[in-house]
Amino acid sequence: MLDTTLQKLKKLKKNFYGKNIAIIGDMMLDCYFWGNIHRISPEAPVPVVEVENEFSRFGGATNVAYNINKLGGNPFPIGIIGNDNDGKILKKLMDEVNINSGGIVIDRSRPTTAKTRVIAHNQHVVRIDKEKTSPISASIEKKIISILKKNIKKIDAIILQDYNKGVLTPYLINEVISIANESKKIITVDPKFTNFFEYQNVTVFKPNRKETEDAFGIRIKNNDDIKNAGLKLLQRLNPKFALLTLGDEGIALFERDNSEKRIPTKARKVADVSGAGDTVISTLTISLAAGANIYDAAYLANYAGGLVCEEVGIIPIEIDKLFNAITNEIK
Repeated sequence: MLDTTLQKLKKLKKNFYGKNIAIIGDMMLDCYFWGNIHRISPEAPVPVVEVENEFSRFGGATNVAYNINKLGGNPFPIGIIGNDNDGKILKKLMDEVNINSGGIVIDRSRPTTAKTRVIAHNQHVVRIDKEKTSPISASIEKKIISILKKNIKKIDAIILQDYNKGVLTPYLINEVISIANESKKIITVDPKFTNFFEYQNVTVFKPNRKETEDAFGIRIKNNDDIKNAGLKLLQRLNPKFALLTLGDEGIALFERDNSEKRIPTKARKVADVSGAGDTVISTLTISLAAGANIYDAAYLANYAGGLVCEEVGIIPIEIDKLFNAITNEIK
């Protein structure tokens, strides 16, 4: 349970508005083709999908930016797109919801990372990925660092959002963390396997169970395993806080004094877990920027992740929905 009063909760909500959160990482576009199947192709034994609707949505780090936007903050995504139509669509989506695209660099050597899903009769038929996952060039690294340095004074917090698509290189990770710490800015991390151990000395390191298992070559099956994994995260990466997400088992929060706090997931009807991790890191970071302590921030993030799991598809968390639900919980 969130340890607060309605008055403090109202003040915290107010503090969400206008917080400037930089999101550095892999920008993606999610594309959808919806239709029906009535026949098999005469050219090959494959179904023919007759498309009835097509649309595009934020994916990857841009979905994190969209979550920040819907939570009342000012997201500032910093990353790359290609010189292609998918990149134009992604920038157009940003413009439509007033997300600042000034941190987006066009890399002519790479395509915009795009995932296209073909869905028929509510069944996922196929996914088509366009991407290049090799590390970005040194010149692009320098451009990203330059953008961050230019804007660092007005940034309240930084999220490093890694999907192993090549933007977050070891050099860039180390430079961004150094800039954040020198400027005394909150910096949170949603990691993936490749650069897992590069994220040293951040404010909050937030891996999930599988990422932690893969990184350490362990299996996390019970409470002792969870505690040992948390201690390993603290020892190897030295974050101020390690936040281990455990799916339907909630969150395990660890501090440098080796203390552990568990935040259980409120029982919900889960419709779709897609995008829940993006919502958790977004809510956690803006909560900290708004002045919440780590326990309240983790509680809010866990609650927000549960709420979006009730929706079908990748849906951002709305600030009113989050705070209204929590208000009803603590009344």
